[in-house]
Amino acid sequence: MADPGNISIQDYTYSLPEDRIAKYPLAERDASKLLVYKEGKIKTDIYRNISKYLPEDTVLVFNNTKVIEARLLFQKETGGIIEIFCLEPHEQYPDITTAMLQKEKVLWHCLVGGASKWKTGQVLEKKIRSGKNEISLQARYIEKRADSFIIELSWMPDHLSFAEVLHYAGAIPLPPYIKRNAEESDTERYQTFYAKHDGSVAAPTAGLHFTNFIFETLHKKNIHTDFVTLHVGAGTFKPVKSETMREHTMHAEWIDVSKTTIENILNNLEEAIVAVGTTSLRTIESLYWLGVKQSGFRDLETAEYTNKLLELSQWEVYAPLKENISARDALQSLLKWMDENKLERLIAKTQILIAPGYEFKIIKGLVTNFHQPQSTLLLLVAALIGDEWKKVYDYALQNNFRFLSYGDGCLLWSKNS
Repeated sequence: MADPGNISIQDYTYSLPEDRIAKYPLAERDASKLLVYKEGKIKTDIYRNISKYLPEDTVLVFNNTKVIEARLLFQKETGGIIEIFCLEPHEQYPDITTAMLQKEKVLWHCLVGGASKWKTGQVLEKKIRSGKNEISLQARYIEKRADSFIIELSWMPDHLSFAEVLHYAGAIPLPPYIKRNAEESDTERYQTFYAKHDGSVAAPTAGLHFTNFIFETLHKKNIHTDFVTLHVGAGTFKPVKSETMREHTMHAEWIDVSKTTIENILNNLEEAIVAVGTTSLRTIESLYWLGVKQSGFRDLETAEYTNKLLELSQWEVYAPLKENISARDALQSLLKWMDENKLERLIAKTQILIAPGYEFKIIKGLVTNFHQPQSTLLLLVAALIGDEWKKVYDYALQNNFRFLSYGDGCLLWSKNS
């Protein structure tokens, strides 16, 4: 497998006018435009008709993470505003779900707006009314880390979970390129209709276009749906500032996949496995490499390799294998390990970087939105369809497609499918 470390992000750019960035979603989710790319040919339709472009027995895999109200605003006694953006739980918690279910208090990695005006140990407080109940939320500055602050959040009444507290006290964190404040409508629209597990600070936006009606049309055509969970971190918007990808640190994210979903993917490897969203794609491809690690067929004499079985670093997928491992063997190895450890769910951390040079092991197609220039998400698209990404994006720009999170999207078939 080719090493993408020498890729220059400057080669993956295009001109995106400000007026092409969708500030609001369309009134109907499934009325968004759909670009379909396969074998060099492009068609245009709307999401409502996506089943027409998927063969029978396709398995569509969705990310059912739920966006949390991660933005908290506190007013100091002097009147100044401190904004706390909850990034991810402190490392003392084994996973995001455990942290979200904490009661009374929790430690969190946060970004802090106005941090220079907040002294270590100083306590901020806000009160929120919800019906007849009043919630008191306090934030205590614990320490500063390289890329974040450690904040202790505590609350009364203490029988509420942190997820419930955020729901009452926080705001939906729209992406930075949607240059407006979140509105009440965003609470529903910046969330997939099948969202289930609290933990993301950004929506898996490819899924925003899907509706119950689309699911009905998929099932009528014998197209199967399944779900994984990857909690999207703010790192998904992290710009690539290094000259080459070698110096860029990919963000790590938690994945949670049931044993039955892994079995479903294994049993349908001969069919088209299509990821809905880059997060679903990264999760599914990570399953292959986690299976390889369980099987012991990884060459350990490689740099930037983590020997932790349930963590995947960004470069280890490009290190040589002792022998070629099929997707079937890798997934069977993973399932065997889960059986031995009596696990019904696989919870792991992935930092996988998918860029040109990556060889896809499971995925044949991708449903996704149009991504920012010079982003790791655009690199992933280029890995899937090669230099044709330029043709696809040029077409979308010339035909008035709406870009980024609230925009239109595409169905892309792998150049090797």
